[in-house]
Amino acid sequence: MPIPVASALAVARKPEPELAADAVREALSCCRADIAQSVLLFLSDDFARHTAQAAVQAASRAAHCLQVAGCTAPGVFTDQDWVLDRPAACALVFGANVTLGAPAGGDEPLLTLALPAAATSAWLEGPAQRFGILSTDGAAQNPGRVWGHGKLSPEGRFEATLTGVRAAIGAAQGLRILTPPLAVSQVSGYDVRRLGEQPALATLLRELPLELRSQKQLPLHLLFAGVIVGDPQGAVDQGRYTPVSLITVNGEENSVTLATQLAPGSHLFWGMRSAVAAERDMRVLVSTLAARLQDEPDFGLMFSCMGRGPYFFGGEDRDLAAVKERFPGMPLAGVYGSGEIGHIGGGNRILHNTAVLALFRAHV
Repeated sequence: MPIPVASALAVARKPEPELAADAVREALSCCRADIAQSVLLFLSDDFARHTAQAAVQAASRAAHCLQVAGCTAPGVFTDQDWVLDRPAACALVFGANVTLGAPAGGDEPLLTLALPAAATSAWLEGPAQRFGILSTDGAAQNPGRVWGHGKLSPEGRFEATLTGVRAAIGAAQGLRILTPPLAVSQVSGYDVRRLGEQPALATLLRELPLELRSQKQLPLHLLFAGVIVGDPQGAVDQGRYTPVSLITVNGEENSVTLATQLAPGSHLFWGMRSAVAAERDMRVLVSTLAARLQDEPDFGLMFSCMGRGPYFFGGEDRDLAAVKERFPGMPLAGVYGSGEIGHIGGGNRILHNTAVLALFRAHV
């Protein structure tokens, strides 16, 4: 018997609060319910400045419940469509025994939404597997808004369990690893000069495709340094690294300027973002989670990087397409952001250029 969970997407020219209510009412209609037990409401960042609280209140009135949680983000999507350039609201409504619940302090997965400043390491750590997103604007320069229990969060963060379900959660990073971890042996500020006994730039150029090895043609927006966390042995396979952007390369000094400073003795590897690898990894993840769930999911949540969505795939969100192809008609809601929260390598981390997918099956 289908459970009363449904998603809906509403789009308009202006970020009016009633847009959130429209999305909730449409979702309730889809699951043939008048009242929701709880609602996940995601709004485009057009709502962040003035209308977020009013939109949350409008959604709460339409759902006839106070348990409305969510955040603003640069873009939103459901199983029907995605929106990145207009005011939009997406809602996932829950009925019957499926609802948002308070964290119980165990190891149950935690839906996690937070402003960047509120997502502290101490808060993210713990036995629970976190999944979610940082709330920012499209440029990742300004914080968004986070709400729970029908009102804006003064702490700038929200966490909850989903009761009445079992979950399978994972992350697809879709990265092409170019080198093994290399020891940083010489740095100057943000410039990495040498890796081991070799000039840093040389270790990068020799691993790139031939057509990209010219310094004038380097696709810096696709390249990154994977800075290792902890022991370099097995770190890449375990996901114990932080992707760091390349700012520029310096031919005369044979160095690479990164977006963060590294210390001698640390380790990094060179990597490259690839649409082909990203699509492949997402399809593998979808199959892996389905096998882990041991049943068809009733609904899903996905949190995707702005740099991974339709802009990366040439106008089509192939991550979303992979989920829809495998589970046609499954209610799904999610957002595009600038920092995904996932559990990789034995710990909760803030990720980038990643799609975090959570699939849920209701208890019988």
